[in-house]
Amino acid sequence: MSSKCEQLQELRARVIADGHASGTPYYVESAKGALIYDADGREFIDFAGGIGVMNVGHSHPKVVAAIKDQAEKFTHTCFMVMPYDSPVKLAEKLCAATPGSFPKKTLFVNSGAEAVENAVKICRYYSKKQAVITFENAYHGRTFLTMALTSKIKPYKFGFGPFPSEVYRMPFAYCYRCSFGLKYPGCGIACADYLKEFFVGHVAPETVAALIVEPIQGEGGFATPPPEYFPRLIEICHENGIIFVADEIQTGMGRTGKMFAMEHWNVEPDMVTTAKSLAAGMPLSAVVGKKEVMDIVHPMGVGGTYGANPVACRAGLAVMEIFEEENLLQRALDLGKKIRKHFEDMQKEFELIGDVRGMGPMMAMELVKDRESKAPAADEAKALTKFCAENGLILLACGNFNNVIRTLMPLVITDEQLERGISIVKDGFAYLSKR
Repeated sequence: MSSKCEQLQELRARVIADGHASGTPYYVESAKGALIYDADGREFIDFAGGIGVMNVGHSHPKVVAAIKDQAEKFTHTCFMVMPYDSPVKLAEKLCAATPGSFPKKTLFVNSGAEAVENAVKICRYYSKKQAVITFENAYHGRTFLTMALTSKIKPYKFGFGPFPSEVYRMPFAYCYRCSFGLKYPGCGIACADYLKEFFVGHVAPETVAALIVEPIQGEGGFATPPPEYFPRLIEICHENGIIFVADEIQTGMGRTGKMFAMEHWNVEPDMVTTAKSLAAGMPLSAVVGKKEVMDIVHPMGVGGTYGANPVACRAGLAVMEIFEEENLLQRALDLGKKIRKHFEDMQKEFELIGDVRGMGPMMAMELVKDRESKAPAADEAKALTKFCAENGLILLACGNFNNVIRTLMPLVITDEQLERGISIVKDGFAYLSKR
């Protein structure tokens, strides 16, 4: 007799579109903190966090209580028809939490892609310019505009074109695979200064509305820029009247040990997009930016039926309370130190690990066939994540070559759960070395 998960898999094959794929065949029954249980009773340690969504952990009591309380009162009126207090209160907290000493305002929508799309709309409206600069290895979403902003073709863009125009792409500060063949720190941050040259051969600065960038590239492989990169980049943007947009959808809400990752570089973006862990799994995203930029759009020019949903906003308020009351930013920093040490120790032991990078518990290992050629080890990364899942650990790969192992575990993970998870990863590398 087939198991519950196998039965669900069989039903899925009949009714769910193949394009909406899943990385594992295990169907979740329940989850708590950093642990997930499937329909057949198997326990998994979660190093994926729903792709960086569960920073405060699965089913946190405060989040659950807030959702229940709001659902019993009302679930929808449409904020554009009859408003309510939760998005107003959450916007106040986000305006205070995002980097920047200037007055800010917030727009709530539903997904990360929708936040990016609206950020570009607002920047174009404000600047009366059309062009947007983005980066190699970038990921910004799956709508037509955000697919244009996204770098990787398969699986995100393949077969879906044509895409919107006036999107221009330049190299990112990917030090392990430098586009300029240089090495930090002797490079002089050529990748940032290249923006000036980019204005000559690719797009005139007079036509650029915004530059949008992830502080640490998410799907692109967790490339982490050196300290001088973003301060130089934003300086060039402001010299040329270009709005600097930080896409903090994966890096935000404490993922790197700061509430927003740009704080690591002491940079104040003109605009920030955030989603994922903002509402602990509820569909909610936000654009937070300079007041004069955000206020430029005419009334009803932005918004949507479900934007600022009351249940999602109550969950977001609970998330903000949890960060304040449970000192999760310090926990994130502590986790990051432990994970980095484990990964660097593994790098010494296993030649397969070419690079260790990231900030806080947003940490990654890039797998290579050999360290001299740096040939991507995509098959090995796939085998490692499969081994981990079969042994009770949910772990994700990413990167343009699918050869980067990344950690996005809930920040509430216990030390014991972390060590068990790391042990499974080590066992996986040992298994690969014997194949």
